[in-house]
Amino acid sequence: MQGKQLRKLEAELWRAADQLRANSKLTASEYSMPVLGLIFLRHAYNRFQKVKIEVEKDLPVHPQRGRRLVTKKDFEERNAMFLPEKSQFDYLVALPESADTGEAIDNAMKLIEDEYDNLKGVLPKNFSIFSKDLLRELLRIFNKEVLQKAEGDLFGKIYEYFLNKKRKAIKY
Repeated sequence: MQGKQLRKLEAELWRAADQLRANSKLTASEYSMPVLGLIFLRHAYNRFQKVKIEVEKDLPVHPQRGRRLVTKKDFEERNAMFLPEKSQFDYLVALPESADTGEAIDNAMKLIEDEYDNLKGVLPKNFSIFSKDLLRELLRIFNKEVLQKAEGDLFGKIYEYFLNKKRKAIKY
């Protein structure tokens, strides 16, 4: 991704964060964590998908039982995070309009924490305080093709961008 594209994406993501702030009456420090949480989910899901393809390609096939299921251990052997189905970004994006999006994202974070003790109490789980429409819009923004194909370095730059913007917003 070129610098100009990255700046455009960062600006769009920051506008989404501003929508979150404006529609929730929260301070920059309060609304930045949910946005950073969605960045985390998007990145974890991208990595999950990439590793899943690699794992499935390498799984042996038994003549009667077929291919065995992918396991958490398969991901750990490749230094990747296993995501339960309800923690996967596509699952959240595909939720029906009637679903409680905030509760579903909170649950996704909890499921990841349940899988990884070192993340317990670290991931944001306060998405239920935001409107369903606002969360659906944020999920849509984070589901853009450019982010579906993004890898670690890009997410690192976006994360740094948000942290810097957050610091500036807190100073004022």
